[in-house]
Amino acid sequence: MDVMQVQNVAHRIKENIARVIVGKNETIELLLVALLCEGHVLLEDVPGIGKTMLAKTLAKSLDASFQRIQFTPDLLPSDITGVSVFNQRTNEFGFRAGPLLAQIILADEINRAGPRTQAALLEAMEERQVTVDGATHLLPRPFLVLATQNPVELEGTFPLPEAQVDRFLMRVALGYPNESDERAILRRFRETNPLTELAPVIHASEILELQKSVRAVLVHPAVEEYIVRLTRATRENDAIQLGASPRGSLALYHTSQALAAIRGRTFVLPDDVKQLLAPVLEHRLMTSSQSRVRGRGVREILQDIAARVPVPVEESWSVEDSQESRVNSQQSTVSFIMPTDN
Repeated sequence: MDVMQVQNVAHRIKENIARVIVGKNETIELLLVALLCEGHVLLEDVPGIGKTMLAKTLAKSLDASFQRIQFTPDLLPSDITGVSVFNQRTNEFGFRAGPLLAQIILADEINRAGPRTQAALLEAMEERQVTVDGATHLLPRPFLVLATQNPVELEGTFPLPEAQVDRFLMRVALGYPNESDERAILRRFRETNPLTELAPVIHASEILELQKSVRAVLVHPAVEEYIVRLTRATRENDAIQLGASPRGSLALYHTSQALAAIRGRTFVLPDDVKQLLAPVLEHRLMTSSQSRVRGRGVREILQDIAARVPVPVEESWSVEDSQESRVNSQQSTVSFIMPTDN
């Protein structure tokens, strides 16, 4: 496994996106983590922050096909999946693909669509396929859904079901830029849109090999135990009504692998897990009524959990080549001591 290649590609993509997007390095890194994990991201923030621009810039950097779908209450499943059209010349039905059959999808204001359309999107997100008139059509790879949701305006919206929210690998908020970044945005977009001149740095098909490399990143048993303890703590906390499912544990596991690879490591550190705790688990949890009355948010509760769950402590550290265990790869061995609970 060549994590240096993963790190190099990620660095080039981040630099390319930064030519358009100002001051969102952490968010860009999280999107790359989701891309390498074949996951999807829920971008929850107010309008005008740059969500659409970020999605377009990522697609152009990867030379990937891109479609923006504006979700509305009257949007039908066939409007996004495609339809079967009768061809009078051949006397046969042919499939006309919908916008969902692209590599990077921006599902704009996803919570404005009805349940049937959301269910069609859910199949695509989970199964990587769409079903039209009984026929199944596979989606291109890599396939990444970036769904936006306005957390302020609730009129005319359909709340996303918990099953669909849980399908998103992460939930990310861009936030307002600081003063210096906002001034840089004004200057950068003063004359032209830098997106029009942006060139790809990698082809989307090359991402597939990097995704395989990420899955080979070593997760020490002590770090595995740490992930399990964190997710189980969300189920045993009185402030949380609905804790993280095993899908949440897997998401935390795989995203930690991707983050370690992006940073040039063949092994996962507990700090990788802690950094991803909020974006990976926050949207999967439901606080209790008492917590909501007291004004305690999910992020604050997760911070308390992270402070209480003991962190594995490094005992020894060695990196050695092993061709017998992994062909053409580098095997890393990290030993930890798992502290006992006080």
